[in-house]
Order: sequence, then structure tokens, then C-alpha cells
Amino acid sequence: MASATPRLASGINHTLRAGSSTVVIASLAAALRSYECDGVAVTETWGDGDIPAGGGGILLAPWPNRVAGGRWSLHGREQRLDITEPSRGNAIHGLLRNTGYRAVHIGPSQAVLEAEIFPQHGYPFHLLHRATYELTEEQLTVTQELTNLSPDAAPFALGAHPYLTISDVPTDELTLTLLADEMFETDDRSIPTGRVGVTGQHDLRNGRRIGDIRFDTAFTALATVDGRHEHVLAAPDGRRVTLWADASFAYAHVYVSTVYPGVDRAVAIEPMTAPADAFNSGEGLRWLDAGASFSARWGILPALG
Repeated sequence: MASATPRLASGINHTLRAGSSTVVIASLAAALRSYECDGVAVTETWGDGDIPAGGGGILLAPWPNRVAGGRWSLHGREQRLDITEPSRGNAIHGLLRNTGYRAVHIGPSQAVLEAEIFPQHGYPFHLLHRATYELTEEQLTVTQELTNLSPDAAPFALGAHPYLTISDVPTDELTLTLLADEMFETDDRSIPTGRVGVTGQHDLRNGRRIGDIRFDTAFTALATVDGRHEHVLAAPDGRRVTLWADASFAYAHVYVSTVYPGVDRAVAIEPMTAPADAFNSGEGLRWLDAGASFSARWGILPALG
């Protein structure tokens, strides 16, 4: 059976196992705390006394990334979200980052958790976010489902914030390949100002060594491989970890961090259904009718043999 640890800073942690693979899911933000295959970690993690570092592994709803100044307009009326990124004056990473999800079902290799988004400052809607983690010997699959419990249609986008690694290789030596033709330029608050073609260090189509890049950038115009998007982190010896996402995740955000605890460099590869500030730009933004549900799926596929 799956096992649960005592309550930690990130809440109850649920351990899933399949063959030689182990995944730990935290109840805080339904975060992917760790994923190991044959003793090699393919995601970054955090300590028992810590909350997810740099948003590591958390799920993002009802928006990923940022809303500029925490302000947007709903049918002509200004909405003001709480500012959760004081350094830039934005609202960041949705409304469930500090919420404990409740377990709906925990099995040996599957965890289903859910949390409600209640009407609040700047977001007058009631929704339910359900996350299903399914582990096999080959891969981890994550399904995010959002249901509108409100009487009115609600705007939304979904995302996730995993940091990938191959733990026995320095991250600087890993190569990231991301098949995107376009990226978003941003202002000094990390709010998009427009789409442009990828150039320089942002052109990841032929792979770039992590040690040679440093940015916090969203990409789009993603290539489709067998009906899905694939973003690959590879070691010099050919081993690789692929983050795949279905067509709903038409955006991917790459954040190369030099401040992630315990490592010199960490790389987040974030599947998103909309880029930053979608509540204002409308790009990628969806509206969920009263009583309706939306689901999208992504996963992590290691190839370490």
C-alpha cells in the first residue's frame, strides 16, 4: 500500500511506488515532492521542515505565473487580487499555493487529491481543483481537473512547477531541448510585452547546456510530437528525462534558478495552458461554464537505462 508520513511543513506526504520508481506527493499545493528511479532523482526536492522551494513541484490554479499588479477586469469591473509577489507587485501562481489538499483516494501507485478555491479578493468564483498522480514503472502521469461550482462562468488557466534533474549529473552539464518557435519578451515585472521568435540562448530547439543559459521565460508555438509536447533534459551519456504535456498545455515556462536550496543551479520546466498575465491579455485564457469541468494531462518520462 502507499504510505503517508506524519505531518510535515508541506503537510501529509503520500508515497507511491511502482517497480523501482518512487514518488512523494505533498498535500501542500498537491506538490510533487520527489520522483526517483533506481535511486536517481529526476526532480528536485526540499527538506522535511521546509515548504516547496521556489514553488518546486506545486500545481497552479486558477492561473499560472503572474497577474500584473494583481489587477484585471471582469465584465468591466476592476478586480484586485492579493499581492503575493511583493518584490514585483504581482499576484503569482494562483490561489492554492498555500492550501492543503485533501486526499480523495490513495493507492499503492495512485494519489487523488483535491482542494477548493473559494470566492475571495479579486476572484469571485468557487471552483474545485482535483489532481490525480498515477505512477507506473515507466513514468508519472498527472491529470489536473478544474470544476466550476459557481453560478457564473469563470476565467482560468492551469499549470505546474516541477524542477527536473538527473541527480548524479551536475545540472550545469545537462542539456535542455524545447521545440518552441516563439517566446515572450517581458518588462521589469516579468509581465509579457509581446511574442517574438526565439533567438540566442532562448533557442532551445537543438538543445542547450543548462550551464550556458540563465533566464525566466515562457515559450509557445510548441512542436507536437505524437499528439503532445515534449521537453527533454538530457545527460552527456544519453540518459534523459522528458516532461510531456497534452495539447492543452500550449505554453512552457523555463526558469533557470541559481538560488534553489542545496544545488548550484536548478531548472524548472513548467507546462501551462496560458502564459503570465492571461487575465489581462486574454492569451490562452479559458472560461469554464457553471457546473462544467476541464481537465488536462502532463507527465514525466525518465529514460535512465
